[in-house]
Amino acid sequence: MNAAIGLSSMLFVPGSKPERYGKALATSADMVCIDLEDSVPESGKADARTAAIAAIAEGDPRLILRINGMTTRAGLEDLLALADAAVLPALIFVPMVESAAQIAIIASVLGERTPGVVPLIETVKGLRAAHEIAGAPCVAAMMFGGGDFAAELGVALAWEPLRSARGAFVMACAGAGIPAIDVPFIALDDAEGLRSETEAAKALGFTGKAAIHPAQVDTINATFRPTAEQIAEAEEAQRVFDAAGGAAVRFNGRMLEAPIMRRYQRILAMRSKQDA
Repeated sequence: MNAAIGLSSMLFVPGSKPERYGKALATSADMVCIDLEDSVPESGKADARTAAIAAIAEGDPRLILRINGMTTRAGLEDLLALADAAVLPALIFVPMVESAAQIAIIASVLGERTPGVVPLIETVKGLRAAHEIAGAPCVAAMMFGGGDFAAELGVALAWEPLRSARGAFVMACAGAGIPAIDVPFIALDDAEGLRSETEAAKALGFTGKAAIHPAQVDTINATFRPTAEQIAEAEEAQRVFDAAGGAAVRFNGRMLEAPIMRRYQRILAMRSKQDA
């Protein structure tokens, strides 16, 4: 199963802080993303890269990686190091993607070993090309990079100023049939703000949200992961739909047909990922 399916929460941990990897894995985050980009100064990138690749080689499937951008020397060095690595992560997050050609570079270097690639759309140029990027081979999901996007627009990293950009981003992901991951909520002490933004992201069509602190993970999971009641309803809907031979049928007072079933099937796919 694609590692991005059912990815409700993802916790970023600085690559330069290997002592935090285990603590991050002790949380209930679906994935722990070792970050080699923004959280690591230039002077520490080589050591962080070495530590990250060594940790991934230990085999925990929840450890994934954010490399540096493909237009930077550090990003190219990350890519070459991965090409020589014995074990690759299930997903590679790539910042500042603005064209599908950048994804092609990764696939060309890693070849048949290329894992799922998750482009971060962080600029207006990237958003304009988002449909093409989302449809590129190897792309398993995309993430909305709100921090750089807000800086480019000259607005606050908040819900309202970025609502239209988020909407366009979700449309690109939906068109390619891939998960859409929202930017982390940066106000670490605002639990209510985190809950509100996470609920708004889900309502808009995002399938998961990144976190930058372990305390954020449970709120994100509670919002995005299906409840026992939702799973039971989806299972019953699937049974009723199958019994009707795939034809439209009445279910819980509403019409149940193929488009509605796709939402239930996503719930069942997430259930399967959580149970794996």
